[in-house]
Amino acid sequence: MNSRSLLLSPNPNSLKSSFTKGLLGALSRINKHRQQPRSSREIRKRHRLIKAAAYGSMASSVGNRRAWSRALLWKIRNQTRRGYAARRNIGSSTRQLSMKKRICDLQKGNNSKNRVEVGGSGQVDKLRRLVPGGQVMDTCSLLEETAHYMKCLATQVKVMTRIVEVYNIP
Repeated sequence: MNSRSLLLSPNPNSLKSSFTKGLLGALSRINKHRQQPRSSREIRKRHRLIKAAAYGSMASSVGNRRAWSRALLWKIRNQTRRGYAARRNIGSSTRQLSMKKRICDLQKGNNSKNRVEVGGSGQVDKLRRLVPGGQVMDTCSLLEETAHYMKCLATQVKVMTRIVEVYNIP
């Protein structure tokens, strides 16, 4: 039996199958130039490549349907173009968030005095920093995107655990 077939779920269109195919393809491309990392710098570089492959595969399997996946793909694309981590422009994302909230309030007929934040603004701000693209989402969208992002992270952990089991990597 093929090791790839052991990893894939019965439904070839599922998120798990799509993520697994993408991740195994990315890992095989990383391993084409397989050398034993000799320095801590090479180990860190390999770690970053594997991490980017995992997140990129997860976001690609979801596609453009979710804001967090679009934000994650954009971040990965910009990191590879520049060769370093893209810096966040917190000021502009805060302006975009406040503008989006005002537009949402106007559409609903609410004013900002009547709006109640779920869980307090401190907790919502922490959540915004954890979810890719969360800085520009309103609270309702943020909670919905967070639930889907957590589901995808759980799938990522299951798939990567299964890869380790199948390939018996210590």
